Amino acid sequence: MKLGILSCSPNSYSTSRLVEAAKQRGHHVRVLNTQKFAIDLEAGTPDLYYRVKQLSHYDAVLPRIGSSITYFGTAVVRQFEQMDVFCANSSTGISNSRDKLRSLQILSRHEIGIPKTAFVRDKQDVLPAIERVGGAPVVIKLIEGPQGIGVLLADTVSAAEGIIELLQSQKQNVLVQKFVAESKGKDIRAIVVGDQVVAAMRRVAQGQEFRSNVHRGGKTEAVELDDVYKETAVRASQMTGLKISGVDMLEGKDGPQIMEVNSSPGLEGIETCTQLDVAGAMIDYIAAQVEFAEIDVRQRLTVSRGYDVAEIQVPEGSQFVGKGIGDSGIRELDINVLTLYRGKTVIPNPKSSRLLEAGDRLLCYGKRESMRGMVPKKTRKRRQPKMQPLPEREPPPTED
Repeated sequence: MKLGILSCSPNSYSTSRLVEAAKQRGHHVRVLNTQKFAIDLEAGTPDLYYRVKQLSHYDAVLPRIGSSITYFGTAVVRQFEQMDVFCANSSTGISNSRDKLRSLQILSRHEIGIPKTAFVRDKQDVLPAIERVGGAPVVIKLIEGPQGIGVLLADTVSAAEGIIELLQSQKQNVLVQKFVAESKGKDIRAIVVGDQVVAAMRRVAQGQEFRSNVHRGGKTEAVELDDVYKETAVRASQMTGLKISGVDMLEGKDGPQIMEVNSSPGLEGIETCTQLDVAGAMIDYIAAQVEFAEIDVRQRLTVSRGYDVAEIQVPEGSQFVGKGIGDSGIRELDINVLTLYRGKTVIPNPKSSRLLEAGDRLLCYGKRESMRGMVPKKTRKRRQPKMQPLPEREPPPTED
């Protein structure tokens, strides 16, 4: 395999270890400075130039895109995708993970545990937002910021107001997030490769620092995660659109709470702590998946006129309940079931004999008009309003 590692830091621990692991396995590897690319666009022939010369063929690339060059870096990755080169992380996944708000929106949609979070712009919305996430203390985060940069803890409502007002005056977008008290000063970093957690460690903040990042002096210890934490980390990575990631989780009383999904996790801390060959696991995964380049399914499938991708729900009392996919009549309507979702279980390419149950969700590709009446109406879950105490009433006047 000929592998390109997109990195502006060829001498960093992470890049050096990835190069070493690739060479140990007999692969040809080269570190490519992401900022030295030029993108050429022409009908039918997307191309890349590197250091003014046309780039030679690569079987796969492993992006290590720094936050300071996210826009250009993801454009380069996207060009590799258009050239059908396997990318260990997609341009969409990198963009999703780099924007904290966007990633939390995606995770919230898929019912993955996250701390209560609010995003506001208007000054009048700040106090209600703080109240909705649980009141002070609250965590205030910049939407973009690596290694704990731009993450602040406000102990009081007035302090939170002041911090948010200051940051917004500097044209910064901020999130207001519930402070998970039971996990104060510690979190879990899990490295996800494909559909497995290959290593995990607990990071513990030192002194008065509540951020547990290793770059801020946090101490680490290797941990063996239970199935719930492993499944949450893998789902968070996949839903964000990443194949290789570092998933940061808080240990909440209600289970794992995702803080962040990182598309370029550092390797020094996790390998030193666990003594596991994490770099090697990443290279092995890329070598096994190199034939499967990223495909934008909706982009490719909806080219056919009158066809689309949609999610069909099987409600209680539906004619489909208790019938096999093959006997349900779905295929006769020119609809193919690509994936069946049952609770948290995902069944890809389900067999025609698979019996359908109420509550199943079917990811389908088929004739738009046939699916139109089957797509569930979008409903919004309404929160129960908080009960306000009745105002005190003056006693009725009494006659003398």
